[in-house]
Amino acid sequence: MLVRIISGAVGVAIMVVVFIFHDTLFLPIMVAAMIAVMLFELLRAVKLEKCLPILCAAELAGVSVPLIAYMTAEGKAVFDYTSAGLQGGPELISAKAAQMNQVIQFAVILAAAFVIFLTWLKKHKEIRYEQVFFALASMVLVPQAMSTMVRIDRCSHHHGLFLLIMGLCGAWIADTGAYFTGVALGKHKLCPEISPKKTIEGFVGGLLVTGIVYAAAFYFYDSKYHIRDFSAVTLIAVFVMGVVCAVIGTIGDLSASMVKRQIGFKDYGKIMPGHGGLMDRFDSVIFVLPTFYAFITLTGIV
Repeated sequence: MLVRIISGAVGVAIMVVVFIFHDTLFLPIMVAAMIAVMLFELLRAVKLEKCLPILCAAELAGVSVPLIAYMTAEGKAVFDYTSAGLQGGPELISAKAAQMNQVIQFAVILAAAFVIFLTWLKKHKEIRYEQVFFALASMVLVPQAMSTMVRIDRCSHHHGLFLLIMGLCGAWIADTGAYFTGVALGKHKLCPEISPKKTIEGFVGGLLVTGIVYAAAFYFYDSKYHIRDFSAVTLIAVFVMGVVCAVIGTIGDLSASMVKRQIGFKDYGKIMPGHGGLMDRFDSVIFVLPTFYAFITLTGIV
């Protein structure tokens, strides 16, 4: 228990430092480091961590995503490969840079996929198609989802940090609320074969707690910092967003647990003693962050 507490405290301390320097290059660098660890854990789960071509291709493609996302948010191109260079007003230059960065990102991922398929052809007697497509899916899903941290933070100059914290908490609040509700009222198992400790009562409690915390947090934040167009209707929408994030987070948690059960793993890694690997801590986050980002972008809350 002491090891678990110390490990958790260190994790919280690192997260606080990330929040302090959230508006600098430090955030995408830390996100890239997290992606690198999470991809290694996933490739290790399907016994591909020792296949260096696949490992290196997936890692390089993965860590490039948050860095390119940061450059795009800053309105800068990774590099300008046009003969005339970027010209025009600030908005036009930013749009052109974003377009160039999308092309570069696509090229990097395509090149990594090519290396993975080429390695598979060379080692087809050792590597199965399930491993290859798991690696490809992980290489795309995890970096894109985790890089949403950068996109959320940069989507609002004034409220980015608050939104980033709420996005991350969307998964963790639901988990905490479900745990305590389940302990107090839980009687009916939710998915006994995948996660024996989860209950239907706990699941419902997690939904309500997340919705209420979201509504309260946005309300009090708005009363002090005045979020644009925040009204009673927006407050209801925020409550619904919290509930949706809790549902998506539970699905992500159960999906990651199912993968571990099928491959016979207890934890994805040991980087956080007592907690497992980063995938064990962020399995629901990789589902919740994109959902949260889509919601605040489409609804125009900020």
